[in-house]
Amino acid sequence: MLSTMLLAAPGLMDLAPFAKLGAGIGAGLAAIGGGIGISGIGRGAMEAIARQPEAIGEIRSNMILAAALVEGVAFFAIVVCLLVLFM
Repeated sequence: MLSTMLLAAPGLMDLAPFAKLGAGIGAGLAAIGGGIGISGIGRGAMEAIARQPEAIGEIRSNMILAAALVEGVAFFAIVVCLLVLFM
């Protein structure tokens, strides 16, 4: 299908639709990656709390910090994809 689209108009190639498609796919992958990362952090924190309940305060603060960093990276990736989409 891609080859048909590329051969349809030789010399009049507009790559804007491909950039928008890539931005949409990139934003989706960034959201999925952020969700997977945060779920891994939560799983690890729950296992650590189950093993050492007395360390709940330190584990919780480290979990929140790590989740914020993962969410920040995912948010940055989505912003980059939106810049590609609208620029």
